[in-house]
Amino acid sequence: MKCPFCANPTTSVKDSRAADDNATIRRRRVCTECQGRFSTVEHVQLLTLKVQKKSGTVEPFKREKLEESLRTALHKRPLDQERIEKVINGIIRRLEVMGDVEIPSTTIGEIVMETLHDLDSVAYVRFASVYRDFHEASDFKHFVKEIKKTP
Repeated sequence: MKCPFCANPTTSVKDSRAADDNATIRRRRVCTECQGRFSTVEHVQLLTLKVQKKSGTVEPFKREKLEESLRTALHKRPLDQERIEKVINGIIRRLEVMGDVEIPSTTIGEIVMETLHDLDSVAYVRFASVYRDFHEASDFKHFVKEIKKTP
């Protein structure tokens, strides 16, 4: 692991422990050159996933993009970081269990929508406004009406 401070390629692990969800490992590291300390988080990866975009292009799946979109939707919502991490891990597990290496971006979006629907209604509407490309206030109004109709 390369040091983020001095770019030295040699670091040593000082402490390792499983995160609360038991799906990640947090490691405390020290640079052998500058003695800088930093943490890394490791996630289990069953498959190397790729995303098939609407344009037809294929790109590697990036956990960070999923994290950012969920954190944006859940901004200032009453969910702690541990719960958000579990949700992210759950979505990725669902994608990996599907067995396909190339997953359409629409499938990922629908899984996120389904997850947010069950988790937090405000975050669900926020994510939908971007995912479904709302252009005006009436789009929100129609979407909220549909939510109320669905049990």
